[in-house]
Amino acid sequence: MLLSMTGYGDARGQSPALSFRFELRSVNNRHLKLTLRAPEPYSLFEAEFEKVVRRFVRRGTVLIQLRIDRPGRAEDFRLNAVALQSYVRQVAVAWSGLDAKSANAAPLAALLPGVLALPGISVEAGTDVDAEAEWPALEAGLVEALTKLQSMRAEEGARMAIQLSEWRLAIANYLAEIRERQPLVVTAYRDRLRDRVKALLTEAGTSVGNDDLIREVAVYADRSDIAEEVVRLDSHLQQFAEILQREDDSPGRKLEFIAQEMGREVNTIGSKAGDMVITRRVVDIKAVMEKIREMLQNVE
Repeated sequence: MLLSMTGYGDARGQSPALSFRFELRSVNNRHLKLTLRAPEPYSLFEAEFEKVVRRFVRRGTVLIQLRIDRPGRAEDFRLNAVALQSYVRQVAVAWSGLDAKSANAAPLAALLPGVLALPGISVEAGTDVDAEAEWPALEAGLVEALTKLQSMRAEEGARMAIQLSEWRLAIANYLAEIRERQPLVVTAYRDRLRDRVKALLTEAGTSVGNDDLIREVAVYADRSDIAEEVVRLDSHLQQFAEILQREDDSPGRKLEFIAQEMGREVNTIGSKAGDMVITRRVVDIKAVMEKIREMLQNVE
């Protein structure tokens, strides 16, 4: 089954201690790369997240965004007592230097709200989080998001398989024209060579033996023979179609390799054929091959 490396999935969940949301995005990459964005201490679970992701994804860059919402509890909040005592002592020292009868004087207790607003003295949330106890709920949410991600990747992969099959068929049709044209190339060269030599020799008043002409045609036929390349390209096209139809896991690498081999055969045919019709078909095949290579970059 063909899978795209591009997809999106999300999931929401909750446990007695928190609620959470996963957002997953994947893009193409030659290898599997995981990027996790999560608050502390959940970012420490990256290795566990990767184990779960590897059950679904084999290639691509996967971005995991985890948002946590933890309801506040009374025991989660406390004052920074050390900072508070330090500020109070400093205020008391400063207060002792003021004229208590001054119009600007105020009871020391009245300054307490201002002290509580100073940096480092405001309430702080506790950080005692039992993340391991929450892992089963997080894992279930991650699996749900990955299932949605996989579904989107499969849908796009199915459409990509159809398009790749159409392009493969187009190349097969061009190759059939090349195969049909191939036997005529040597015949056409022989006729052109004979007419050209005959015209030149008539002007010079001399003649040339058929053996010499046959030898030259034989050399050209050997040099321009593309039968082997045509057979190999046809074999690669059949392998390409078989892989698209099989239920192989992560066939992208195989398809990339076969496409690379197909490109080599096409280049050789173009350089050896020496025929305008075949050259035009080679150009057509190369244009289709470029589309195939671009799409395969996004196939797992």
